[in-house]
Amino acid sequence: MILKAILARVYGRVQRVGYRRFILDTAQELGLSGYVKNERDGSVTIFAQGDEVVLERFTETMKSPPQPAYVKSIDIRDVKPRPTLKYFTIKPSPLHEELQEGFGAMQSIFMDYWREFRDYRSEFRSYFKMIMEKYGEISEKLTTILETLIRESRETREMLNETMKLLREALEKLSR
Repeated sequence: MILKAILARVYGRVQRVGYRRFILDTAQELGLSGYVKNERDGSVTIFAQGDEVVLERFTETMKSPPQPAYVKSIDIRDVKPRPTLKYFTIKPSPLHEELQEGFGAMQSIFMDYWREFRDYRSEFRSYFKMIMEKYGEISEKLTTILETLIRESRETREMLNETMKLLREALEKLSR
């Protein structure tokens, strides 16, 4: 296998959206070695090396990350391979930047879900209104049933009390 290497600079929405993780996973899946790192200007640098055909597939994949990442442009140039690099890694930024990256990625994903949810809000409202109308009907019926049971229970108790009173009087008459 002839080892070939590229150095790429990727511009667009590529920081705080999980782009480096996407590049890491893709490179590892393809068996490439190298690294990916954030740059101060908001771009990402990628050094990758491996088989020429695999590198071509990798460069095509770099252009189409999953949302919310977006690639505006990529500058790619051939560079000298580094045979000592055996794995593909993310070169971390300072801790505070990594934390911002993680929170930024979560915020981007949350906002995408929020936009998707917004599309269903009116549908949800009409569904909720229908449920509340049905609940109202059921609630009225249950209230009527409960009131009937309470009334009939009171009537039954009164009838039992009257029956017991009559039995006591009958027993008293018999015992005289």
